[in-house]
Amino acid sequence: MTGGRGRGSGRQKIRLTRPAGSRSAAAGETSAAEAGTYFDARPALLSGRLEGLHALTKPGVRGFPEVDEAQALLAATMRKDRVRGDVLDLTAMGGLLASLPDVTLRAVEGSAPALAVLAAAGLDALAAVPGDDLRERWPERARTVALVLAGDRGNAYALAQVAWAHACTPPGGTLYLAGDRDKGYDRYVRAAGNAFGTGETIARDGGMRVARIVRRPGPTPALPDPEGYEAFGVRVVGLPGVFSAGRPDKATTLLLGTLEELNLAGKKVLDLGCGTGLIGAWAASRGAEVTLVDGDLQSVRSAGATLAANGQRGEIFHSDVDAELGERTFDAILTNPPFHVGRGVVLDVAREFIAVAGRRLNPGGTVYLVANEPLPYETALRAVGEVRELRREGGFKVLAATRAGES
Repeated sequence: MTGGRGRGSGRQKIRLTRPAGSRSAAAGETSAAEAGTYFDARPALLSGRLEGLHALTKPGVRGFPEVDEAQALLAATMRKDRVRGDVLDLTAMGGLLASLPDVTLRAVEGSAPALAVLAAAGLDALAAVPGDDLRERWPERARTVALVLAGDRGNAYALAQVAWAHACTPPGGTLYLAGDRDKGYDRYVRAAGNAFGTGETIARDGGMRVARIVRRPGPTPALPDPEGYEAFGVRVVGLPGVFSAGRPDKATTLLLGTLEELNLAGKKVLDLGCGTGLIGAWAASRGAEVTLVDGDLQSVRSAGATLAANGQRGEIFHSDVDAELGERTFDAILTNPPFHVGRGVVLDVAREFIAVAGRRLNPGGTVYLVANEPLPYETALRAVGEVRELRREGGFKVLAATRAGES
């Protein structure tokens, strides 16, 4: 999954927050999560400045239970500018821009949770990532393009977004570019200005910014190259923006180091939230029959490239948690769950990862999970079976729970 799994080094300060007004709940739970099941789309909470607009959301969508702050400023700015007609939204999220007056939205997303809510809103969204050619779907380019920079996904990904926006905007067309000042907005706007031509920042709200940039004729910047490394006998291909694209993260390293004696030969193994595919490829190298799942399309492609680079086979699904897995069950689930979606700490997705273990593990099957020490996953894991702490080191813990019954 996209989003952080604990990117820093050593112990981290993680504050578990709930929206204002939420009633008391177990640690990390939110009233928004209690508004429905994980998979239920629901109206996003909008600020007063967005009165008259609407969007859907669910756990896993950036900004949940509200809308992403940069996208909120983007929508308010485009409404003030009285943007009309076809608008290509390369980061559609919950479809907020579709509710602008007289706008026909071409919605694009790489997030499976966001694609689910866009479908629930009646929008025929296209699953795509930076660099994809959209001309087969829309042969004539829209004159207005909108993009929210994902600076939290790293420099390479944000620059790939800028290059993609340039390719999608016709000469004379306008790009509305939104982002967070604390996540590199100024740097990426300069890069966009160098490629596009004229433009300036036209809206500010706290740390959020929106620029309006008009494209001049000229070449589209090249996309950043993938990164790569070797770890645990696996050659990893890390595409821009994928978690741990350039080196193995400490939590996954701890998980695989802890499980080095685990016998997976002939076992059906699920790599849940696969990212670059390191865990799934490691399991495949040990004789497992692997299935890899991620809600982020860029991660799915990265995992596929990793399997191919190692001459391995496996099923790979772009899926909102296990929504696309049909009736598949597993002997083992290995996961380093995400707990960031955009800027916030949101545990709804991680809790649903644990719920997957309850419904997809075969009797006698085990879920192995690595997490930052403060994250309260033990209670949820007890619904699967007795929780065992296998290791605690460097601010992380490796937990296991086995489903009752004979394997």
